[in-house]
Amino acid sequence: MEAVNTAVADTGSGEEPENGAAGSPRASTPTLGQVLLAVEELWPESLAEDWDEVGLVVGRPTATVTKVMFAVDPTLAAIEEAIEWGAELLVTHHPLLLKGVTSVAATSAKGLAVHRLIESGTGLLTVHTNGDSAVGGVSDVLADAFGLDNVVPLAPAVHGLPEEGIGRVGDLPELMTLGDFAARVFEILPSVAGGVRVAGDKDGLVRRVAVCGGAGDSLFDAVRASQADIYVTADMRHHPASEAREAAVNGRPYLVDVSHFASEWLWLPAAAEALGNVLADQGHDVEIRVASTNSDPWDFILTPG
Repeated sequence: MEAVNTAVADTGSGEEPENGAAGSPRASTPTLGQVLLAVEELWPESLAEDWDEVGLVVGRPTATVTKVMFAVDPTLAAIEEAIEWGAELLVTHHPLLLKGVTSVAATSAKGLAVHRLIESGTGLLTVHTNGDSAVGGVSDVLADAFGLDNVVPLAPAVHGLPEEGIGRVGDLPELMTLGDFAARVFEILPSVAGGVRVAGDKDGLVRRVAVCGGAGDSLFDAVRASQADIYVTADMRHHPASEAREAAVNGRPYLVDVSHFASEWLWLPAAAEALGNVLADQGHDVEIRVASTNSDPWDFILTPG
C-alpha cells in the first residue's frame, strides 16, 4: 500500500504564533499532550472495551509533535517507517502491550519496539476498540465504503451515544447477489494474501448487511437479531462459522471472511484526516501520514484449481 498524506504542511520553527497578513494567527506546533486531547475528542477512551488497553504507551506529553503516522499494528517495520519519516508520534489501532509484561528488555520483539520508540523520541498511542466504537470508526468506514444506508451499531456502546458501538448494520440501496457483493468487498479492501472467503449461495440476494472490522465472530447473536442477510468480518474461526451456518435461516446470514489487517486499514486515512481537521481547528499545524507498511501476517495462499 502507498502512503497516504493527510492534513497540513510542515510547521516550521515552532515559535510563538504571529499574525499573518490577514491578521489571523499562524498555526502552532502542538505538544503531545495537546494531540492527546484532540484524540480524546474523536475517540474517547471511555468507549474502549473493558478488556482493552488504549491510550499513550510511550511518550512525554510535553514533547512537541510535528509529524504523526497512523498504522494498524505497532510492528517493528511500522515503527522503523515512522522513525525514518521523522514522526514524533505513531498512532496504531492494535495495542503493543495488551497483556501484562514483566520486562521490556530489547531481547524480545516487544521490548525492542519500546527501546526503538524511546531512543528515537517517537511516541506510541493506541486507539483500538474506542476507535471501533466511535462515530466515524472502523466499522462506520466499512459501512460507508460498502454503500450502506440507515446504519446503526450492531452492538451499541454501554457508555456512549446511540450511534456508537461495536460493528454496524445497514441496508444496500438495492438488492445485490452475494457474488456481486463479495466482489465489491474484494475490490474495496487492500490486497492481501488471504483474499476474501465467502459462505452462501453465490446467486442469493442480499440487502441488509452487518459489518465488524477486525475479529467479529463473537457477535453472531447480534447479527441474527439484526436480521442481516450477510455478515462481513475478519478472523472467523471454524466452530463459530460452522455453527452460524447450521443455525442459518434460508441460508442467511451469509458470511464473508476478510483479512483482519485489511478490514481495519480502511479506517486509517479517515482517522488521519479527522485528526488533522481537529488539530487545524484548534490552531495546530501537524503533518499526518498513513504508513505504507503491510502488517498482514500472511505472504501467500494455496487454493484448489
